[in-house]
Amino acid sequence: MIKRKDGINDTSRPYEKCLRFGAQSLTDAELLAVIIRTGCRDCDAVQLADKVLHLSDGDGGVGILTRVSVPELMTLDGIGEIKAIEICCVGELSKRISSTNMRSRVRASDPSSIAEYYMEQLRHDEQENIYCMMLDTRNHVIGEERIARGTVSAALLSARDLFLAAMRKRAVSIILIHNHPSGDPSPSSDDYALTEKIEAAGNLIDIRLLDHIIIGDCCYVSFVENGLLSHGSSNVQ
Repeated sequence: MIKRKDGINDTSRPYEKCLRFGAQSLTDAELLAVIIRTGCRDCDAVQLADKVLHLSDGDGGVGILTRVSVPELMTLDGIGEIKAIEICCVGELSKRISSTNMRSRVRASDPSSIAEYYMEQLRHDEQENIYCMMLDTRNHVIGEERIARGTVSAALLSARDLFLAAMRKRAVSIILIHNHPSGDPSPSSDDYALTEKIEAAGNLIDIRLLDHIIIGDCCYVSFVENGLLSHGSSNVQ
């Protein structure tokens, strides 16, 4: 344990360290300790935070906060329901901050920018999720909505719900995004059928399907990039 001459204990008093040197001076465990606030009988808040970061054979990085669940956290002595909920909310908040920062870089003509925007949010999810990204006449993103959340193997999608969401935003085109929990983004027969169904329905009501992007583990497949949509990518600016 490191002790400073000015009396500040760098490993167990992150509040004081933050006040003197800024939040950027804190380690991952110290930052989490500020959220946890108190430890337990056998360890202080920083030590307890370190246990959280190594939960489920984690590598000690803060990335685990975006994946860990309330029941998992509550297996640790010193983490009750309230602390577990707070930690999970911190993880969700970090994902939303990251997503917000990346949204300004999303371009309808660049599937890789869309995949990057959704990657951290979806690649670790154990269930399939289908999102609809909605665009205006200039292909600017004007909204997004999760349309379906399914099992590990499939998501149930209502075309009616999808296009109602698009019409509420007055969208003229949409992009479908969903994840494969297996980590392999290769389209399945269901993915092909879904894309064909949505593209045909959209053509009838003048809401074009610009792309369908499948998110895997640090990889993706774009129907447009692979020439799997009938209109191709030539009209996407």
